[in-house]
Amino acid sequence: MANPASGQGFAGLGAASDAFAAPEPGRSFDFPADHGPHPDYRIEWWYLTAVLEDESGTQYGAQWTLFRTALAPLEGEGWESPQLWMGHAALTTPDAHFQAERLARGGLGVAGVESAPFRAHIDEWAMRSAPDRLATGADALSALDLSARGEDFAYALELDANGPLVFHGEAGFSVKSASGQASYYYSQPFYDVRGTLQLPQGEVIVTGQAWLDREYASQPLAETQTGWDWVSLHLDTGEKLMGFQLRQTDGAVYTSASWITPDGALTAFEDGALTLTALETARVRGRDIPVRWRVQLPARELDVEIEAVNGQSWMPTVFPYWEGPVSITGSHSGRGYLEMTGYEPEEPLTAPRED
Repeated sequence: MANPASGQGFAGLGAASDAFAAPEPGRSFDFPADHGPHPDYRIEWWYLTAVLEDESGTQYGAQWTLFRTALAPLEGEGWESPQLWMGHAALTTPDAHFQAERLARGGLGVAGVESAPFRAHIDEWAMRSAPDRLATGADALSALDLSARGEDFAYALELDANGPLVFHGEAGFSVKSASGQASYYYSQPFYDVRGTLQLPQGEVIVTGQAWLDREYASQPLAETQTGWDWVSLHLDTGEKLMGFQLRQTDGAVYTSASWITPDGALTAFEDGALTLTALETARVRGRDIPVRWRVQLPARELDVEIEAVNGQSWMPTVFPYWEGPVSITGSHSGRGYLEMTGYEPEEPLTAPRED
């Protein structure tokens, strides 16, 4: 067996290891099997974000994520399994951001993903196919039930897709750097959502849209890349945009974008086509975090500003990051989600102890 690799977090995704498989262009996806885990790759996620509103028009955001990371490219039983699982759930309102985290070892039965029927879970959190709403022959991700619970929040959502899976980059081979680091990356961005939120003030009935990302790789970032700014935008025209920039130590960025039509046709844009410009920051846990951005994709006449529904949408998890819903104004309107990683605190988060 090749030497095991260290567990990878956001800051370690640029570390190389020859123990794992590497994505290559030209791969054909095999469904439903590829909705399940790929233990020969080091890092993988099932990542869902939902933009929601209640009958009064109040905006909310919900996040449900299951991460798999591997110490070695093997399955295993019990505590011998090198597969590690991490779940994140969050619920954002204009005035509050609730979050929770779960950790588990593979091989114990408390976390994992099965492809047929589809089920992703960690403890009692679950994202699973809804057979009563799944049409014959439909993709396993076309109808899902989603649930999670934290100390002071919970949600239960039904998701039904009205469009196809889409494949980013070159038919799902998504390049992340000029030196060629890449992942396999596809999405289901067409969910209609309905369900309930449980908040400290009571139950809220919501509707909205959701976007599920599926991505797996072994070294998706270059060693000189320190973090990313990523958006998924649901435009009121029915079109959608996925875009990201990866920040480098020299101040440069590497960008990628996918423009998706209402019927699911995707156009991929390589480095330089998309521009993300930070316009305003908020002080969040000792960090200056950009919470208002200008997003430009001239090839599609897109020039919008996105603004956080709640600027304090910080995830103080094992690997901390910012994640929350945004509003969209400018050449297009709509709702979306923003994720930002790699923003280190500019000052200690706690004062040093004085003896």
